[in-house]
Amino acid sequence: MKTARLAPTLLLLAICVGWAPVATASEAPAAKPTKAAATKSAPAAASVAAEAAPAPTDPMEQLRRRLAERLQNQKSGNTAQAAANQQELLVVAKPVKASAPAAVAVAAPQPAPNAAPAPHGAPALHAAPAPQAAPAAHAAPPPAAVKPAATLAARASTANHAVAPVKGVVPVAAHLVSPPVHATPTALAPPHVAALPAPNAAHAAAPAPARARPTAKQPAAHGTDAHWDYTGPAGPQTWGGLKPEFSLCGNGQRQSPIDIRGGLSVDLEPVRFEYQSSRFSVIDNGHTVQANLAAGNAIEIGGNRFELQQLHFHRPSEERIDGRQFEMSVHLVHKDAQGKLAVVTLLLEKGPAQPAVQKVWNNLPLEKNQDVPARVALDLNEILPADQRYFTYMGSLTTPPCTEGVQWVVMRQPVTVAPEQIDLFARIYPMNARPVQQAAGRRIMQSN
Repeated sequence: MKTARLAPTLLLLAICVGWAPVATASEAPAAKPTKAAATKSAPAAASVAAEAAPAPTDPMEQLRRRLAERLQNQKSGNTAQAAANQQELLVVAKPVKASAPAAVAVAAPQPAPNAAPAPHGAPALHAAPAPQAAPAAHAAPPPAAVKPAATLAARASTANHAVAPVKGVVPVAAHLVSPPVHATPTALAPPHVAALPAPNAAHAAAPAPARARPTAKQPAAHGTDAHWDYTGPAGPQTWGGLKPEFSLCGNGQRQSPIDIRGGLSVDLEPVRFEYQSSRFSVIDNGHTVQANLAAGNAIEIGGNRFELQQLHFHRPSEERIDGRQFEMSVHLVHKDAQGKLAVVTLLLEKGPAQPAVQKVWNNLPLEKNQDVPARVALDLNEILPADQRYFTYMGSLTTPPCTEGVQWVVMRQPVTVAPEQIDLFARIYPMNARPVQQAAGRRIMQSN
């Protein structure tokens, strides 16, 4: 507390003896006195004058007396005498400087209690806070010789703020308050004050951190919603590059369909069809017409049982036999308990109408991707050929993702469909067959 009270006193002494510049009337016009300031000046000046006592040989007492006389002259309007008192104060204060240099060196500027609002454009001068590093220096107790000056200068500082300025004379403590409106801040401010930054100056000068510009969301490799087709830019030649999941379509070793040639003729166990009349639904999935049958339909081949999942159509046929391609084909997709697939292919050629195919056409949905329940049941036994000999080999799905490990069972005898039934499908899908793939030395078996 004592250290804080000494701050204005020590700065005042620094101003008086020349350690800080003293403004004169020629540097800036004095602010116009106000009624309120004049009213406050009387008790403060009287208080200082009452404490002054003559002691010509004591520098401190001389300082007290000169200051009291100067304040009295200011109050009475004696401008010339007040200016003379100012010069006397500078002379008398020199011994005080010698007696307490250390205390003055650590003094910190304090804001004026009744300082007028700072003029616009000079925030650094009027609102400068005390330096944050000052508390450590203030902790040192001041010399005993400075205590009388602390009381005197503190009251003098208060008096200077309260006394109305006298024309032509700038109060000693003027450096602790804001400069006149027309003054240039750098000309009037003491060096240690002018060098201080304005509050929040660092925040104002420092540019705001640049906000990261949002980057456009990158699509997944090859596109997560890759569209594949049978012709054009998304045709079979590009399937392997549309998505990573489609890679087998381009680099697989057991791809389907194939041109079936040179099968090994052996006594194969016949396929056991376990089909029955079932409810079904029809969907146009954008690539073909598909029928989904209720559970209970299955095949058994090679001792394995596969449940029917769905059937769909291709035009022209995807499989070929010795180079011959047929009007259409039907794929009946089955799956066993381990998830392995077995696809039975029925080759369609022109001839009498096929009742089972017509039931599917009769229940076509009005829109794509609508699964429409059929109004009748479907029995796939009606579409099976009389001769049930077959070719079998390992291959893949003929549509992306072209999964391999699929057992193909291609019935050797074609099934007839009416030209009108072929034409109806052709109006929806003129061509939805994948080109034949390399047999790549795979083994093809055929039943006798």
